[in-house]
Amino acid sequence: MSQLDIYRASMIRKREEIAKLTGEFSKEQAKVPPLQSKINSANDAIKRTKNAATIMTRLGEIERSQKSITGISKKCADLQKKIAQKEKELSDIEKKVHQEEDRENRKKEEEEKKHLREHAQQLASIERTINEHSRTQAQMQADIEQLKSIPTKITILFMASNPIDTSRLRLDEEVRSIQEKIRLSEYRDSVSFESRWAVRSSDILQAINETNPTIIHFSGHGAHTGEIVLQNPDGSARLVAKDAIAAAISTASDSVRLVTFNACFSEEQAKSVVGYIDAAIGMNDSIPDETACAFAAQLYSSIGFGYSIDKSFRQAIAELLLEGIKGEDIPQLYAKDGVDLTKIILVDPKP
Repeated sequence: MSQLDIYRASMIRKREEIAKLTGEFSKEQAKVPPLQSKINSANDAIKRTKNAATIMTRLGEIERSQKSITGISKKCADLQKKIAQKEKELSDIEKKVHQEEDRENRKKEEEEKKHLREHAQQLASIERTINEHSRTQAQMQADIEQLKSIPTKITILFMASNPIDTSRLRLDEEVRSIQEKIRLSEYRDSVSFESRWAVRSSDILQAINETNPTIIHFSGHGAHTGEIVLQNPDGSARLVAKDAIAAAISTASDSVRLVTFNACFSEEQAKSVVGYIDAAIGMNDSIPDETACAFAAQLYSSIGFGYSIDKSFRQAIAELLLEGIKGEDIPQLYAKDGVDLTKIILVDPKP
């Protein structure tokens, strides 16, 4: 039983007690009129008679009736005191009832508010979960669409140039290292390797149109001013500006996603072509043959394992560090505006 129920039960008892006392008070008061009437009759009888005995008898009746009225008055006064006390007790209990009702009402209101808050929190949590599921599904769908867009087979077009009037480079060793690493990659059957040697400027578009590559790899010399060194028909060096290479890449093939300039001082070339393709790699300094070979071989090996361009680049840098080959800070990776290279995968990882 709650405290409010206890107060209400006590209030009912007090009211019953007051009603009982009031009933007793009414009964006592009802006794007074007959006694007063008896006194009046006795007084009238005394006035009409001169008989001493009759007068004495009537006086006795009056005295007894007055004593009874006095007793009744005293009892009524006691009953009134009791009724007043019970009414005070009832008033106190009624206040407690009202206070307890107010307290319980406030408690109910707080519980209702708490319930509403919890309900709102549950709805918000459900909404967050739904939104999170929607984002996850959207991301999954985007990933699926991205994987669908990945070709089942890619081509790496390796273009090399080492003019007769420049220092000799170990380009054949670079090609051998790249091909060996690709053969050891998980999805080697998805990677085709095409090479072009003694490349002239007129060979670039022809080679791109013939092979429709996903990756173009320039290997050779680079000038301090940012040009790529190709060959003239007589085998001598010819400098090709970055704007010319960028123009060729932009119009050559829609399939090109990555261009690697594995030549000294080719950073500006890389910055120039990312306006047209997803990613490009260039060198910010002169790069030793050993560094160029190890970097390129691991780069295409990681791509052949189905890794993103970003991860493949980082693994190629890690390979230099693991092998203790200097120049890990020379290769630089650049991305087209708005392109996340952590999500660009060039080799389809499906069996």
